[in-house]
Amino acid sequence: MMPPQPVILGEMPSLSKLYVNAAAQAARRRLLGTHDGSDLPAESHEVRGVRVDVGNLTAYQHLIGESASDVLPAGFIHALSFPLAISLMNRDDFPLPLLGMIHLRNSVEQRSPLLFTDLMDITAHVENLRGHRAGTQVDVVSEVRRAGSADTCWRGVSTYLAKGVFLPGIDKPSAAPARADFKAPDPTALWQLGVDTGRAYAAVSGDFNPIHLSVLSAKALGMRRSIAHGMYLASRALADVGAVRGDSFTWEVDFEAPVFLPCRVALDISSVQGSAGTWERSEFTAWNPRSGRRHFSGSVALL
Repeated sequence: MMPPQPVILGEMPSLSKLYVNAAAQAARRRLLGTHDGSDLPAESHEVRGVRVDVGNLTAYQHLIGESASDVLPAGFIHALSFPLAISLMNRDDFPLPLLGMIHLRNSVEQRSPLLFTDLMDITAHVENLRGHRAGTQVDVVSEVRRAGSADTCWRGVSTYLAKGVFLPGIDKPSAAPARADFKAPDPTALWQLGVDTGRAYAAVSGDFNPIHLSVLSAKALGMRRSIAHGMYLASRALADVGAVRGDSFTWEVDFEAPVFLPCRVALDISSVQGSAGTWERSEFTAWNPRSGRRHFSGSVALL
């Protein structure tokens, strides 16, 4: 497969403008018919020389519970690269509707630490369009390098589902394998999430998706209440794992059920020791302490 050809953007796209455009695009598709192709854009989007706002970084670290540090948290880098991902899914030749997209999974390789003083080149492309029992899914791949370097320091793969959208030529898989029954363990942490959790994370991440902001805006998109950002939850779990993870690690998370706000979330983190008795891996699971329903699970491991 040919590598995607880069489209160099002069600056990071504005997420608020992208969401407005996505709403207009959705209206056009309702009037003119849905996109009937099943090809992904062949180009990547890239922004060079990205600089971190220190005030925003500090606010992010405080909100997520990360220790103050010159090293950029892996979740912060995801938020930094997120506008490029959205700009790709907002293109007219992207075959799936952006609004209503469900974040199923996230996989990150933190290969080497990035500092807040580093200038960064950020690239994103889409790949692996495939069927899902409930619609069509796609991977958005983001890579971050120090400006002018060819070495990737951070790589993230986000898997999204367009629920109810079945494209021509994309096979629908058979029924999903049965999940093992979940029995909630004793939690190691209990989070109290207020109704303003989505707005607080939007302020530091720039992700003002309406489903996260208020009951009214969430209901307009078919949700009964606003829901917490998946990457806020995953990033907070990563912060709870702590500095034991070091500067180079993998971080995996699978999202299962939305977290409706306000609520309480129970979290369990269990660690695995290596043969030398040092930390090697942590696994985390979060669930609703009232219903016992699992919200997400994942792991952090040495790279």
